[in-house]
Amino acid sequence: MFGYRLAAPKVRLTTDRLVVRLVHECDAWRLADYYATNRDFLKPWEPVRDESHCYPSGWQARLGLITEMHRQSSAFYFALLDVEETEICGVANFSNVLRGSFHACFLGYSLGEKWQGQGLMYEALQSAIGYIQRQQRIHRIMANYMPHNQRSGNLLARLGFEKEGYAKDYLLIDGRWQDHVLTALTMKTWSVGR
Repeated sequence: MFGYRLAAPKVRLTTDRLVVRLVHECDAWRLADYYATNRDFLKPWEPVRDESHCYPSGWQARLGLITEMHRQSSAFYFALLDVEETEICGVANFSNVLRGSFHACFLGYSLGEKWQGQGLMYEALQSAIGYIQRQQRIHRIMANYMPHNQRSGNLLARLGFEKEGYAKDYLLIDGRWQDHVLTALTMKTWSVGR
């Protein structure tokens, strides 16, 4: 407004075992390492990624766009880091944020292979969802999973997401259109006033 840019929000949440914070431009190397290390593991669960996902130079350009989305409050991209903040364990993204009469967004997430089975994503998402609901005042968070990804379904159910439907050929994942179970979490105490 009037030629001034608002600073990107500085969000840093801590849990018992993680630091959950918005990514910023200095994370290019860490993000490239996360996606390079977990490329084969994440392949069946994600869209086809180009080579730039595994190189810091690809992330530098991408992080500039993400920072702008943070400024506009149209998306919130979190890195899940170990407590020393040396390694990215996973990511959680709240995208396509809509306000007005909807106050909703979509949640996507992934966790690196070596961090699986420890309850870390549950821990991280509890914290990140709390921020999105309370600080960003989002009423509805939608998250969808492929029917054969029961671990993701169980995680969402544990977080309070409720099944709302089933979408055929919903997303292009690993080069194929995949069906998805549609779920959502609504904030029961949401009110118009701040």
